[in-house]
Amino acid sequence: MHYSRMCSSLLVSVVVAIGCGGSKPQDAAATAERGQATAQPIQLAQAPAEAQPVAAGSAAVQVTVKFQGTAPARTKIKMGADPVCQQQHATPMESEEVVVNGNGTLKNAFVYVKNGITGSYPAPATPVTLEQVGCWYHPHVFGLQVNQPMEILNSDATLHNINAKPTVNTPFNIAQPVKGMKTTKKFAKPEVMVKFKCNVHPWMNAYAGVLEHPFFGVSDDQGVVTMKGLPAGTYTLEAWHETYGTQTQTVSVADGETKSIEFTFKAQ
Repeated sequence: MHYSRMCSSLLVSVVVAIGCGGSKPQDAAATAERGQATAQPIQLAQAPAEAQPVAAGSAAVQVTVKFQGTAPARTKIKMGADPVCQQQHATPMESEEVVVNGNGTLKNAFVYVKNGITGSYPAPATPVTLEQVGCWYHPHVFGLQVNQPMEILNSDATLHNINAKPTVNTPFNIAQPVKGMKTTKKFAKPEVMVKFKCNVHPWMNAYAGVLEHPFFGVSDDQGVVTMKGLPAGTYTLEAWHETYGTQTQTVSVADGETKSIEFTFKAQ
């Protein structure tokens, strides 16, 4: 039996009972919009830009995350267990645990101000989107503020589940069996990082940093994160990477000043 048809026919008996391989789904507020499956290769959108404050200071910090050593080979992902997943990729997807850019920098490092922020920064009303497209979480690493909406979207014509594994916030595990389903969640406490996984497709995982302020970003395909709108002051910055751990630095910036700093992660 075709994989996606099997998921649909077993939806009541399997998805509800076992949460797609994890614990019982906790969310009952998901909304569904039916769409059409496509056999065309998909192109992932660019990750969202760094969050920016609504109103703050005039200083900025530009961070470059460098990589030292020989870049490890990226694993090609086998999606043959679900033809709906496989048919969406003209070439196999590659793991995102370690992505070294052509200029010797490291992609997908979460960089944020760990200490030194004063005042309050209300959560934006605009949601951050975690999309399941091509049987892949996108973006792989992202950030949002405490109590900012996070919209989880299934853009695939196959069953997914989203198993969030925080240690400070409340875990959840929800099923999205229909293309177009959306679920909105929020995190009530700061936490770096929150891991997401899909029990149906075990190669799918993502990470979110949850902060009380908007001074964070994810290193891009040039290894750069720019945090703007900082008040003058002294701050501790941390760079987190899922394979190489964390590093911290202290930086002082004056009004109108832009400081450039570097983090360097070494091959293991």
